[in-house]
Amino acid sequence: MSEKIVKLTTNHLDEQYTFDKIAKQASGAVMYQCGKAVLIAAVAVDPKPTGEDFLPLTVQYIEKAYAAAKIPGGFIKRESKPGDFETLTSRIIDRSLRPLFPKGFGYPVVITIIVVSSDSEVDMQVAALHAASAALFVSDLPVTKSVAAVRVAKIEEKIVINPKLSDMEASTLDLYVVGSGEDLLMIEMRTLASEKIDDIEMDVMDPMMPETPIILEHQECNELEEAELIDVIALAATAIKEASERYTEAFLPYAREILPFELEEEVIDADLYHFIEENFKEAVEAAILSMAKSERSTAFSQVKKDVISAWEAYGRESDPALVKRVLMEYKKGIVRKMILEKQIRADGRGLDEVRPISIETGLLPSTHGSCLFTRGETQVLATVTLGDSKDAQMFDLITSKKSQSEYFMVHYNFPGFSVGEAKPIGMPGRRELGHGNLAKRALEPVIDLKYDGTIRLVSEVLESNGSSSMATVCGGAMALRSADVDIIKLVAGVAMGLVSEGEQYAVLTDIMGLEDHDGDMDFKVAGTRDGFTALQMDIKLGGIDLKILADALSKANRAKNHILDLMEEAEEQVEPSEALPSTEIFTIHPGKIVDIIGKAGATIREIIEKFEVSIDLDRDRGNVKLTGADKEKVYAAKKHIQKIADAPVKKQATYDLGKVYHGKIKKIVDFGIFVEMPDGFDALLHISKVSKERIHNLSERYHEGDEIDVVVMEQNGKKVSLATPEFLN
Repeated sequence: MSEKIVKLTTNHLDEQYTFDKIAKQASGAVMYQCGKAVLIAAVAVDPKPTGEDFLPLTVQYIEKAYAAAKIPGGFIKRESKPGDFETLTSRIIDRSLRPLFPKGFGYPVVITIIVVSSDSEVDMQVAALHAASAALFVSDLPVTKSVAAVRVAKIEEKIVINPKLSDMEASTLDLYVVGSGEDLLMIEMRTLASEKIDDIEMDVMDPMMPETPIILEHQECNELEEAELIDVIALAATAIKEASERYTEAFLPYAREILPFELEEEVIDADLYHFIEENFKEAVEAAILSMAKSERSTAFSQVKKDVISAWEAYGRESDPALVKRVLMEYKKGIVRKMILEKQIRADGRGLDEVRPISIETGLLPSTHGSCLFTRGETQVLATVTLGDSKDAQMFDLITSKKSQSEYFMVHYNFPGFSVGEAKPIGMPGRRELGHGNLAKRALEPVIDLKYDGTIRLVSEVLESNGSSSMATVCGGAMALRSADVDIIKLVAGVAMGLVSEGEQYAVLTDIMGLEDHDGDMDFKVAGTRDGFTALQMDIKLGGIDLKILADALSKANRAKNHILDLMEEAEEQVEPSEALPSTEIFTIHPGKIVDIIGKAGATIREIIEKFEVSIDLDRDRGNVKLTGADKEKVYAAKKHIQKIADAPVKKQATYDLGKVYHGKIKKIVDFGIFVEMPDGFDALLHISKVSKERIHNLSERYHEGDEIDVVVMEQNGKKVSLATPEFLN
């Protein structure tokens, strides 16, 4: 079978899809190319169903070092553990493609995307999703829709669809939207901080130059307001509709015949359903109230046992799996009916009501900053640790030749006990990385761009019943305040939900675990008083109307501001931790940096050891940053450095060639002796110029501090060569 090539230009992307060329034993495969980037995507399916009521889908996005003409760093010279970007990209593809599978499909599916050639200007998350979607569409699996992704940027106040990666550096918006046809399936958004220069009004003129306005430079978070965000998403939706329809039309001739997979039908025994409704309505409602207080509820387990016993006593044979399925379906109907018809939630709250919140900062005395944030039955302990620039996390990107550094890290941990599960704590999974990344994207725009150091924020989820990631945002912002980090504004986050039946819908504020499970949308929103800095949306309906999205954003904004009210009240009680390091930042003449460092770093090492400080130097600007635990020692180190910097510059002496000078031995090394000349400058007496006889060990004849006569043989600027009178005679 000959290869088949499809070339498409959509939304500023020139793409090439090659089918029937590679991985022919897979269920579906494609070689995708955009620019110099080449990706291989393949789909494989296990013919044995799991029998579970969920889709066993696994997505792996893998970047090969050779794709960027690199050899992997580290001791082991082959790819091993996936990086954070690979994991997060796999998660994005999973969330985008999962809604395309038909209900009841229970066969294990693995989608693998391998980057075999990279391009520094190609968005790998867009490319990987398009490659995976194409491979899935032409496979023999029952998926008949294509998806399209767009990255939306805002560059110099202009909206740009699918910009080059280099252009993203100037963007104040990073919006990633995935959809199929008219249905939006997933949204991820963050804003990017930037510096802005303004001219101050005439009444604040510089008194020394009254006709020249003072220039003010300040940082902007670039939050998006509701209306602007909806407009941008609508623009992305139009681009997605056009692209996904073109993909479907172009790929359809190459799609394989769908295999006869058996779909698990959701069997609901009408008699059993009616029996539960007639006899266990109150017990189910009581169990719902119990679930409203915790993600883990033993009440339903008891109801299930009671139903089985009663059903058997009624003379009917019971299947525990069927009873559980019918019981959960009945429970889901009760929850949704309460919300849509009575506007009442399982825990008694109104649809727009945020659960009670408590905020306690500074409770850990030995940390730089801490906050215990509790919202309902969700509780997060956020801690902040400050370090210098050398503490940054280094990482590599396939689209960049140079290593990158992460100066603001958010690490999210979700132990089993937070939901009452008895399981040990292991390595963070995709969920933990995804939630931590969302919190980071929400908080990063308010971190000072000029912050000279590294910040590590750790979120320990102690209790969970609804959106611990948004609790991480709130607790993280307060922990940053506790650590005396100069953030521009406070950031709060809230999770929104949706219950929809036909034309009727209800938007839920601050959803709990029960509503997330039985609802139709998980919509996480974070921002400041002035707008949104990050959001993440996953839809279970197959799409969402922009009118409903606008309603959800409006209610999320009110909830966010309510939480900010409480955070601002708590902010007034924040006191900096006693564990915070003392820092001094000052400037010296750049030419004096070399004196601070000293020969072979001797001077700076002496300062570090004597005053117990860490030192960061900027050779170009002359900036000096001192950090240490003892405030007095940090200040003493500052005075010591300033004394060195203020010392007058010695003019290089000029010596008479052949003249004898009386010097002092400063240091003895294997290759010679460093001699301090009478005017304080150092010169080298090489071992070959000490004596006409060969000397193997200078230390046997000379000692540091001894005086010595030397003859100047040569001078080239600061480089002075010596010999002993003995050698010359």
